[in-house]
Amino acid sequence: MSNNPQADQEMPLVSHLAELRTRLLRCVVIILLIFAGLFYFAQDIYALVAAPLRAYLPEGATMIATGVASPFLTPFKLTLMCALFLGMPVILHQIWGFIAPGLYTHERRIAVPLLISSIFLFYAGMAFAYFVVFPIMFGFFASVTPEGVAMMTDIGQYLDFVLTLFFAFGVAFEIPIATFLVIWVGLVDVATLRKSRPYVIVGCFVVGMVLTPPDVFSQTLLAVPMWLLFEAGVLAGALVKRKRDQEQAEEEAKPEDQPPAPLP
Repeated sequence: MSNNPQADQEMPLVSHLAELRTRLLRCVVIILLIFAGLFYFAQDIYALVAAPLRAYLPEGATMIATGVASPFLTPFKLTLMCALFLGMPVILHQIWGFIAPGLYTHERRIAVPLLISSIFLFYAGMAFAYFVVFPIMFGFFASVTPEGVAMMTDIGQYLDFVLTLFFAFGVAFEIPIATFLVIWVGLVDVATLRKSRPYVIVGCFVVGMVLTPPDVFSQTLLAVPMWLLFEAGVLAGALVKRKRDQEQAEEEAKPEDQPPAPLP
């Protein structure tokens, strides 16, 4: 399965479990180290994450903490999640190191770019939510607050809300990877996906309606990037499939080895 004969030897189950335990411990250690380095800045990190909402709070209004331990536990939780997000490349590297010996050479060539792309797209989705969606969303919420109602959000509820959106947009931006994979493994061909484009567009707008405030602008702001990412995944899958078909055709077109001529 690989170019290294020793790597192709079957490992006993105990060795696999020992390696898995080692890699899990490495992931935990990395997360704890990042968390230890960020904990001193926990309050600043929360202030940065809360900035999109605080910019639209009425004059004199502030965020509140309804729980006794919320002023400590909420920044603590946010810092831990930041450590997990920042340690994701190392975690994925450990996962890759565990499964790589079981992959063929051509599978390894395609898996590495997919891992790098998935990390980049997940971070891009989070950045898109923070810099584009949050200002529009919180501006809308502030504009529809009934008269006589003070807009003062609990810090714990706000954190749960933004973490959900961060995760949702990060996963939504993985659409090109998912589209590419279903094409690459042969579950769906490119022609079928292209014929399904109208249903995909409607689905993107439905997701945008669920994840964003009930206004057309913010729904479109999420639906259009999701559709464009889907098209990018279809294009990448079509290019790779075409290249693979060409390589297979060239292999089949090669003349078979002729037997050596008999000696006179």
